[in-house]
Amino acid sequence: MLPQNSPQQLVSVIVPVYNAERYLPACLDSIVHQTYTDLQVILVDDGSRDGSGAICDEYAARDGRISVIHQSNGGIAKAQNAGLDAILGRFIAFVDNDDILDSRNIELLLHALETTGADMSKGRWRQFGVSQLDAVAKQAAVGAQAPGHITVFKDPLKAYQSVFCKSLRLLGDRLGRKSEARYFNEANWCRLYRAELWEGVRFPEGKFAQDVMVAGQLYSGMTMVADLDVNLYNWLQSPSSVTHAERSLGFYQDNARAGMANFRLALEHGLIPMRSYYTMADALASERALTKREPALTDDYKADRRNCRALFRALSFWQRADCQVHRLIRLAEKHCYDRRIKYMR
Repeated sequence: MLPQNSPQQLVSVIVPVYNAERYLPACLDSIVHQTYTDLQVILVDDGSRDGSGAICDEYAARDGRISVIHQSNGGIAKAQNAGLDAILGRFIAFVDNDDILDSRNIELLLHALETTGADMSKGRWRQFGVSQLDAVAKQAAVGAQAPGHITVFKDPLKAYQSVFCKSLRLLGDRLGRKSEARYFNEANWCRLYRAELWEGVRFPEGKFAQDVMVAGQLYSGMTMVADLDVNLYNWLQSPSSVTHAERSLGFYQDNARAGMANFRLALEHGLIPMRSYYTMADALASERALTKREPALTDDYKADRRNCRALFRALSFWQRADCQVHRLIRLAEKHCYDRRIKYMR
């Protein structure tokens, strides 16, 4: 176990909170009972209309490591930015208000950062349904076994763009390429960052896909990432979440435009933007389907299609073919995911 209570190792944990009174206590319990105790826990109540704000205040009254920011509703990006502006620690973790951390999450992720010199450490996660909440909370409280090995890889921007199809990751592991260890997405949870990575980086407020929009900028500022092959985070599958429920034109447009920004950045770094190709193509297909029900949205869709196609033309024929193959594999995987996991109960 790492040395405790050293100001040099303070970890700031940011939790955006909005209308989560049913799940928030389990989430906060998993944070305050971490085996690593030198924490600054920042709860950002983003104008909750239920009892979430009061729950935050109750926990702050019991634990001096917790502070609460109450603000008018502005969305998750505004809440995350408020948390980033309030950090005091050398390291930063994000937690969604309905998820559950393994009790050794911070301890093991910080140990990986300190021993490898990486810019970011990440663990594995699992999805769970609402009916499993109590069982998952009890299991997470026991604490994971430390991994026997920490995998460190360089060029995380390349890994982000090229390693994302589950079936290809499994194949890569069979071939000894440690593909699963090199996989990570845009989510900010189940990560521990060095605080300096976030200097000058903030989430665009008032937008969907705020995490996708900063992904390229964030990962291009990293040199190394450390992966721990152990489950350290439990992700609640809530059908009412933005990720699962939002189907507006703005949602698809923000994803398409975030994909475009990451696509350009990948090209600037000499990388094939396979993940961003998938993001853009998927968002365009969804926009197109939406225009069939709402023809008034056609002009917006055509503008996005024109901009995306202009970027696609920057790729060679074989690069586009590679991107398209990955996209088709990912679409098949997404179909299976939607049936088996997305609507877990």
